[in-house]
Amino acid sequence: MQIYFSPEVVTPHFQVLNVVDPDHKAVGNVALLFDEKKLYVYGILEEEEVGADFKDLVTPYIKGLTKAKPDLDVLSCLYVGCKKIELNTKEEG
Repeated sequence: MQIYFSPEVVTPHFQVLNVVDPDHKAVGNVALLFDEKKLYVYGILEEEEVGADFKDLVTPYIKGLTKAKPDLDVLSCLYVGCKKIELNTKEEG
């Protein structure tokens, strides 16, 4: 099953994104809060079978946001079902 972001609220200080399936049914959400030097990310996905897709959707989105402020510290708390997942948002190399 493919999943997509569907913006709910987007402001310069925070974003709330629904995670939806191809039928536009909400299966989770992601909230992002911007501070001077920090980006707080909280998200939860209900459908465990698309956990890898959730990580693949969130990771490049966060990397894109950090390009505007390279010194931004990203603090994330993401869950798929009841399991916490870790993001590696640092560029390697």
